[in-house]
Amino acid sequence: MAVFMLSGCATGGAKVEGKMGVVDTGRVLNETNMGKKAKDSLTAFSKNRQAVIEMDEKELRRMEEDFGRQASVLSAAAKKEREDQFRRRVTEYQQKAGEMNREVQEKQKDVLEGFRDKVELIVGKVSKRLGLQVIMEKGKGGPTLYSEAGIDVTGQVIEEFNREYP
Repeated sequence: MAVFMLSGCATGGAKVEGKMGVVDTGRVLNETNMGKKAKDSLTAFSKNRQAVIEMDEKELRRMEEDFGRQASVLSAAAKKEREDQFRRRVTEYQQKAGEMNREVQEKQKDVLEGFRDKVELIVGKVSKRLGLQVIMEKGKGGPTLYSEAGIDVTGQVIEEFNREYP
């Protein structure tokens, strides 16, 4: 574990020493049983919504093809009625697709927030057991730009997580 020192106005010039670690929450999501279940659940939910949208797309294509085949024999009023009906269906489809997209995003947010809450609990337990005062998140795009491998507690967090949430 690393020892860090801070000094400056906030500490009145005194040195503060402690131990810190880092954890890669992306790995925790990908390598824990609960994380894999959460990802599978999100994938199934998303695929279900996508299947509904694809059925509506097929229906719209069928309507368009039918109209193309019948356009030459339809009266002007019948053509206008069919075009209006098709436009209404396209508008309904677009609204439904937008709603389903929002549902998927909301589900993803809820599942990942719930998972994150559990990660924070487990990280706290591992931190106490190892005598760490601070654990920072690492990973691509995260706040930690560099850390030595010796302070990475991701493996311990994954093990503890799988014990608590088999």
